Amino acid sequence: MSDLPSSRASFGSFDRRSLLRAAGLSVGATALAGLLSRDAKGEGGPGRVVAPESIPRAKAIIFLFMAGGPSQLDLFQDKPELRRYHGQTPPPSAMEGKRFAFLKGNETLLGSPRTFRRWGECGQEISDLLPEHRRLVDRVCWLHGMRTDVFNHGPAKILLNTGAPQPGRPSMGAWLSYGLGSEADDLPSFVVLQSGPRGPRGGSALWSSGFLPTGHQGVPLRSGTEPILHLASPAGRRRDDERRFVDLLNESNAERREATDDPEIATRIAAYEMAFRMQARAPELIDLSRESQQVLDDYGVEPGKPSYAANCLMARRLVERGVRFVQLYHTNWDHHGGPTENLEKHLPEVTREIDRPTVALLDDLERRGLLDETIVVWGGEFGRTPMGEVRESTGRDHHVDGYTMWAAGGGFRPGLIHGATDDLGLGTIADGKHVHDLQATLLHQLGIDHKKLTFRFQGRDFRLTDVHGEVVHELLT
Repeated sequence: MSDLPSSRASFGSFDRRSLLRAAGLSVGATALAGLLSRDAKGEGGPGRVVAPESIPRAKAIIFLFMAGGPSQLDLFQDKPELRRYHGQTPPPSAMEGKRFAFLKGNETLLGSPRTFRRWGECGQEISDLLPEHRRLVDRVCWLHGMRTDVFNHGPAKILLNTGAPQPGRPSMGAWLSYGLGSEADDLPSFVVLQSGPRGPRGGSALWSSGFLPTGHQGVPLRSGTEPILHLASPAGRRRDDERRFVDLLNESNAERREATDDPEIATRIAAYEMAFRMQARAPELIDLSRESQQVLDDYGVEPGKPSYAANCLMARRLVERGVRFVQLYHTNWDHHGGPTENLEKHLPEVTREIDRPTVALLDDLERRGLLDETIVVWGGEFGRTPMGEVRESTGRDHHVDGYTMWAAGGGFRPGLIHGATDDLGLGTIADGKHVHDLQATLLHQLGIDHKKLTFRFQGRDFRLTDVHGEVVHELLT
């Protein structure tokens, strides 16, 4: 909090300092001051709003992040030749130049035991692990040639989210908040939801605002009745008392901002204002029991029970209310083999958790007329190798080339199968695309030229895609 001026200003029966003491820093002021802001749409806000470079096809993004690296070879890419050569050593020519995190060189090819079928008019392959996904194959754009630069979880997640493998850069949601602002006056523009046995490796660096004003960083919502700690007012405090407190605090901070020209004070002002607005909005937002029983059943949601399904439904509710970027992290997809991370038991468990709710989310967005203006992205930081690891149970190592992601809505071409890998799944043979290309394409669909949304820091202009990335127009309608 900024230092308050020493002059006393009358405010009802309180002077400035006594009112602040009496308020007890309610409305989540301490907790939210560095986390929340009302997005800038004019003078006094913490960021800017850029004019669209092209006609936006989408208003919002829901990123379903499968943290740990889903196995494309057991979910979406059937490889009969891999089964044919199961147990054999891969040819040296195919391994030349490849980099892996844990393979020692004595591993053999691992054919998938899963059963695959082609579904839809596009003929996309789906394994028996994702039976509900057969209903979405013609509504999503399939990206089978994805590649990234780094094969460790934290750096790869940070690269996909921020454009660089080192912590410190702004995340995609922060860039969108900074560039476009928000359509919601009473909710953050960038919200993070988490499910699974643990948080994603990389932690808060994945939704950081980096060197952008701190008001643009992602706001993690907790499960349960209190999504943000200390948001509720102290017992006995009236709403109009809170309004008077926030107004006085904003006035004091504005004086300090004028004296110091510190842009972070604008973020602080917006944080307190957002906290006050969210007091009224958050309880209604998180109350999933307000949804019909049919909707709850479609997602597989049990009100009050945290789950990926509940977060998918929450994501729809958030974009419906104007939130710009919603990111769901679901763990654990890191199936190396071992007592808790293998392909035999744990991959089927995690696919059961996400199969039905993912399809329900697309159904729900489409039914409500939101899918045309909302991009849904599914995928992880990388994929898995065609070779198995030598462990006590079956698993695959990290693979940075030729893994699968998909995108739906917001002008992405439905039913398009883009990219192809070789018969063993070791490398991309057609239409390989880097994560920077995906970033550029997502920004383009929201009307942003990725080369022009920049921020000057330490003497140079930074952007989400750094000096890389091209819009992949063939993915778009």
